[in-house]
Amino acid sequence: MHILEVRELTDKIKAALDKPELQNVAVTGEVSNFKHHTSGHMYFSLKDETSRIRAVMFRSRNRSLNFVPQDGDMVVAVGSVGVYEFSGDYQLYVDWLFPAGAGALAIAFEQLKSKLEQEGLFDRAHKRQLPFLPRTVAVITSPTGAAVRDIISVARRRHPGINLLVIPALVQGADAPASLVRGLELAAVQPDVDVVIIGRGGGSFEDLAVFNDEGLARAIVHCPKPVISAVGHETDVTIADFVADVRAPTPSAAAELAVPSYLDLAERVKYLESSLQRQVLDRIKHGRRYLAQLERSGALRRPGERLRPLRMRVDELWTRLVSIAGQQVEGGRKARDVLVAKLDALSPLTTLARGYAICQDSTGRVVTSYEQVQPGQELTVRLKQGRLACSVLKGEEK
Repeated sequence: MHILEVRELTDKIKAALDKPELQNVAVTGEVSNFKHHTSGHMYFSLKDETSRIRAVMFRSRNRSLNFVPQDGDMVVAVGSVGVYEFSGDYQLYVDWLFPAGAGALAIAFEQLKSKLEQEGLFDRAHKRQLPFLPRTVAVITSPTGAAVRDIISVARRRHPGINLLVIPALVQGADAPASLVRGLELAAVQPDVDVVIIGRGGGSFEDLAVFNDEGLARAIVHCPKPVISAVGHETDVTIADFVADVRAPTPSAAAELAVPSYLDLAERVKYLESSLQRQVLDRIKHGRRYLAQLERSGALRRPGERLRPLRMRVDELWTRLVSIAGQQVEGGRKARDVLVAKLDALSPLTTLARGYAICQDSTGRVVTSYEQVQPGQELTVRLKQGRLACSVLKGEEK
């Protein structure tokens, strides 16, 4: 028999509990020994008539609770079963906590909300701005409900010329999520649609449950057009509200957000027109003042007076230029004559003119010593005028 260490046995128990059926489980029971630690974590037990299990809800999970549990409260806890290694106790790690009256829809809502939030689908960085003046507003809702009538009424009042495209869809029942997704797909391929309103009028939590569908939430996120969620009343909150680019408290408010007021636009255009006129008049007045200033300028009224001193200055500079250039030329000539005299003094031709000669052998090499030639060798002697062809008779040192 293999004898286990405590750590090994605890690891085996932990592995045995780490099964899918013990993860993300919902447990109902009575709260007892509740303690809200200074760290923010909540420690308590869940019990019924015959059993008890320890539970912990960490601060990161309980900060969104809308109630404070008390001993004796009947609750529904959703979480995973695990082992606390230091004490060897198994306990429930709670992710969500609801009063016992909360139904499965509320639990599913919180689970999906947490999942999509962790994926980043609620991040404000992904939210798109609504267009200033949309060409067409697509409305995805029931064609017979009060919501579509409210949206049309508000839109026509704010801007009679706005185009509205009503895309009929189911807003209640098992087939509603797929119907709403098809409506989003249809709106996405319409070239003139610049913004989409999706929603319905008020109702119970169960009536609005179709807008908590995961497939619909992802379709809203992936829609290429900005989406306004307009579900129920202001107090109603759905998953669609979190993933949409803009959440409107009511369908009427959605129309207010999507459609600009014609009167406001007209007032804005009037203001811009007035501002433009003022700017143009100011530019004209400024131009006229500048023109009057130029007309009073002596340079324009008597241009000849400004040119005369300039002409005199040009003549003065030209005279100086001619004088300096002449001096430079004369100095250059004198320097040239000096160089020519130096070259003449060093020239071999000048030496020849004094009676000297240059003796070269047949290769053109200048002969400077008798030892460089042999008797009978032919040499060339260069004089001031002409050359001599000579033959060596003999050579001697003196």
